Amino acid sequence: MATRSATESNRPQLFQAMVDAFRQPDVRQKLLFTLAMLLVFRFVAHVPVPNVDRDALSAAFEGNAVLDFLSIFSGGALQNLSVAALGVYPFITASIIMNILTPLVGRLRALSEEGEQGRRRIQLYTHWLAVPLALVQGYGQIIFINSNSNVPVIQGFGFENDVFSTVATLITLTAGTMFLVWLGELITENGIGNGISLIIFGGIVATLPGLIPNISTSSIIAIAAIVIIALALTFFIVFFQEAQRRIPVQYARSSFRGGRMYRQQGQSFIPLKVNMAGMIPLIFAFSIMILPAVVAGYFVSAGGWIESVANFFIDQFQGGRGGGGKGLYWAVLFGLVLVFTFFYTIIQYQQQNISKNLQQQGAFIPGIRPGPPTEAYLLRVVTRITWGGALFLGLVAISPFFIGLATNVQAMTISSAGFLIVVAVVLDTMRQLESQLVMRNYEGFIN
Repeated sequence: MATRSATESNRPQLFQAMVDAFRQPDVRQKLLFTLAMLLVFRFVAHVPVPNVDRDALSAAFEGNAVLDFLSIFSGGALQNLSVAALGVYPFITASIIMNILTPLVGRLRALSEEGEQGRRRIQLYTHWLAVPLALVQGYGQIIFINSNSNVPVIQGFGFENDVFSTVATLITLTAGTMFLVWLGELITENGIGNGISLIIFGGIVATLPGLIPNISTSSIIAIAAIVIIALALTFFIVFFQEAQRRIPVQYARSSFRGGRMYRQQGQSFIPLKVNMAGMIPLIFAFSIMILPAVVAGYFVSAGGWIESVANFFIDQFQGGRGGGGKGLYWAVLFGLVLVFTFFYTIIQYQQQNISKNLQQQGAFIPGIRPGPPTEAYLLRVVTRITWGGALFLGLVAISPFFIGLATNVQAMTISSAGFLIVVAVVLDTMRQLESQLVMRNYEGFIN
């Protein structure tokens, strides 16, 4: 049992929990290992791919909202066109695709029901799928960057120009992505927190110092308003991330006493999260919102009504970050977030097979018959509480619009999706560190 002196008990709980964490050799080793892997990630993020024209790269990013948005999620690696320019997002995309396909494809659904071995096989398929996705994403991003610069960022890039150089560059970018995935899995196994999420977290946080010059030129009132809105947004993110609807469950358990069997009634609950979809709907929605401006960019010189339509989409969608977007952009973004939240939540719920698991364990919801009635009841509850999660995510997505209206600061370069990721990853990491300390009879960060 760990004991504390009177002096130690007077220290702030957060500070004391940090001291307790570093006192434990195994927890300290996990923390230091996590920090070391994040430092390796930041080092790799500054290693450029060969033959990059720095001046052309800077010119391509100047005033381009789409490239700035993509660079945020790579931790600035895309702006440096480093070997880690794609980040771990091809792997994230592969994971999302596999999550969607698992309940639809019989073979994958059977694997998901085989326990740990089946999940490892699905994880292996996810790794394989991430490789071609990284190749395609790398090619598309470099072509797009070259199209936004008068001088090609990488000379001769493209299969119609230099096949060998193009293939070498794509392999380099893909290797960088898979290296980051490997780092993330090392953190998950040997460190604290979810490694892939921490890689994303580290990249987003690395862009925060770049906000200072943009905000420092604003008035004191604008800066105070930004701080207040950020604190309020953090509060609501924490509230909705932790919010859940608890469904009471009763189950019968048997015990032998004196050679006779007794049946007793136990009671528990099913925690259904209000935001079951997490940050995935935001990633889906923002990815789709990038496409109209990208596609329209190829038709700005077409002439006639086609050029007018292209200029309209560029005007409405390309400025859609940091509070500087037009109303159509934010309205469509809000609607997409709502749709994707319901879509992904239903997929996640179906994969859990809650009704089937309850029936196999001899448990039931009071007043609801087992089997299909329980399934229908739970689906109805999930649909209702998802409205709260969907509206919450939608408001988080369009929060930069309100920040721009309240502060008149148009140069905010951290997206609402990035803000949600940062808060969610911090909560998850604190919760895991909490469990490590509680197992050793220490108080943690949360309790």
